Amino acid sequence: MSVPKHRDERLWSIEDLSEFLGIPVPTLYRWRTTGYGPKGVRIGRYVRYEREVVHRWLKSLEGAV
Repeated sequence: MSVPKHRDERLWSIEDLSEFLGIPVPTLYRWRTTGYGPKGVRIGRYVRYEREVVHRWLKSLEGAV
């Protein structure tokens, strides 16, 4: 997995998350509508993700496999 090209403190866009996870953007939007995936924060019309939240969500999947 690659880290988005931004500093670690910056919130990730859905494109950043897509790049990090290797998942297409439309799939991430579909996940949001079903409540699956890491929790995003809506800022105006944009959705942003905290790096730590994404990593916690990934860790939570380890036990589910």
